[in-house]
Amino acid sequence: MVSDLALILIASMFVSNVVLAKFLGICPYLGVSKKTETALGMSGAVVFVMALATAATFFLQKFVLEPLKLEYLQTIVFILVIAALVQLVEIVLKKITPPLYRALGIYLPLITTNCAVLGVAILNFKLNYNFIQAMVFTIGTALGFGVALLIFSGLRERLDLCDIPESFKGVPIALITAGLVSLAFMGFSGLVKG
Repeated sequence: MVSDLALILIASMFVSNVVLAKFLGICPYLGVSKKTETALGMSGAVVFVMALATAATFFLQKFVLEPLKLEYLQTIVFILVIAALVQLVEIVLKKITPPLYRALGIYLPLITTNCAVLGVAILNFKLNYNFIQAMVFTIGTALGFGVALLIFSGLRERLDLCDIPESFKGVPIALITAGLVSLAFMGFSGLVKG
């Protein structure tokens, strides 16, 4: 059992990385990655929101939607739950760490529309995970998102110091770099079956 959970954790972090392999959560990945400090804050917020969203959506699915045969409402219900949780995170950050709240700015509401959060909640049921497996998968996915975001933000900060041709500055070099990071993560594909 523990080895299965470890495999789920490693596979969700590296092999099936939500951003680099499943292409979910690209907007915050590109938008928040200009500074490592902001990327770290976004990573923490995503871990928190994904974990809460998985717990809430798991129980809603198992104890409300499935017994009432309302599975077709899954996406709408999950979106509403995630939006409410993001509002909660926003309130908490505003009270506890105003500088981080200001640094995240527009990107904190992006978690509401971050398809990675919704995608993970739905993937947990497509993969037939129980609650513990779903939470491990979610934590691994959120940590994988954070690792990819922090690596990418570090590279983007270094790129700001480089002499880049004018036509590649900004988004073009960011997309090329994201592709290279994705290729690097493909090296983990032989580690575990993801």
